[in-house]
Amino acid sequence: MPSVISTDVLIVGGGVAGLWLNARLRGQGFATVLVENASLGGGQSLKSQGIIHGGAKYALHGALTGASEAIADMPRRWREALAGNGELDLAGVRLLSEAHYLWSPGTLAGNLTSFFASKAVRGRVDQVKGNELPPALQHPKFKGKVYRLAELVVDVPSLIERLAQLAGDSLLAGQQIEPLLADGQLVGLRVDGRDIQAQRIVLSAGAGTADLLQTLSINQPKMQRRPLHMVLAKGAALKPLFAHCLGGGPKPRITVTTHPAADGQNVWYLGGDIAEADGVAREPAAQIAAAREELHKLLPWIDLDQVQWATLRVDRAEPEQSGLVRPDNAFVAEQGRLLVGWPTKLALAPDFADRVLAALSKDGIQPTAQPAPNDLPKPPLAIPVWDQLLP
Repeated sequence: MPSVISTDVLIVGGGVAGLWLNARLRGQGFATVLVENASLGGGQSLKSQGIIHGGAKYALHGALTGASEAIADMPRRWREALAGNGELDLAGVRLLSEAHYLWSPGTLAGNLTSFFASKAVRGRVDQVKGNELPPALQHPKFKGKVYRLAELVVDVPSLIERLAQLAGDSLLAGQQIEPLLADGQLVGLRVDGRDIQAQRIVLSAGAGTADLLQTLSINQPKMQRRPLHMVLAKGAALKPLFAHCLGGGPKPRITVTTHPAADGQNVWYLGGDIAEADGVAREPAAQIAAAREELHKLLPWIDLDQVQWATLRVDRAEPEQSGLVRPDNAFVAEQGRLLVGWPTKLALAPDFADRVLAALSKDGIQPTAQPAPNDLPKPPLAIPVWDQLLP
């Protein structure tokens, strides 16, 4: 007979969304088990840039969108958690930058005018100059304008580590997942021979959710994959920079974040428009060449000759949308005991947890006095992508 575990909420997927939800549930007294089939944070989470958006980049076309409205409160909630007095205690998680910046390299006055006119720009947006500029832009040849946004950038490996601590004994490394049925209804999952019964089951496995739905013979909700082709650069010449560089359109021309490598050097992680349609179509060597040329145009004083390069393909997993557009909010769909969702963005992990908690409340699901499972095999922490690709 397989061993049986009873819990209140069974979560599948150990990225930031699943771990944040797990910590929120445990903080409210729910018994939980979180299953991860690989490494904690090793999917989309550690491939993100760590930016806690407040909606600013969605205001570049001057309109108040659902996305900017939904995400506007996220920086405040994250800051409170990082200070140790929010919905989670994330004190000790490394903050890479207290602010993210908007950088206009030329005379994009129209773009900036519509940006600042937008109701989506909340909090202070101050122009910075001189020694207030990000270190990489403090050079006599720098021409352009830089604005400090009320956003922040977190070190995702540090965040995953803290959320894993908050998980306590609830983590389970599990490879083989099968439905657990009673009278034809889903009541839990069988994970590597262990039967886990739960009041509710939450799938938050990012791109892996599509396979899980197939395993459970469920065809809704549909998932879309939005591909990105990110670029990583490592070298002593790369000083800290956390900024959206404006192009002429509604998306940042390039988005740069800076991450500490294991050897102490800085890694620039490059997203934005360069990582999207044209970038996805390029082979890695061509994508690196395009990124190098772009950085040389924008920051010609930086010596790129001794820089190491790599690229990383990322599939952003999201609920299916017409025309492959970005969803505006975190997403959760209910089917009996099953809740299926995607946070859609790192910053929206709290919103994802809110939606699951609201579903539990609506259905009258309360914590029970379930004992914590003992001696479960634990999934490891993921190694940062820059340390894998740029040793």
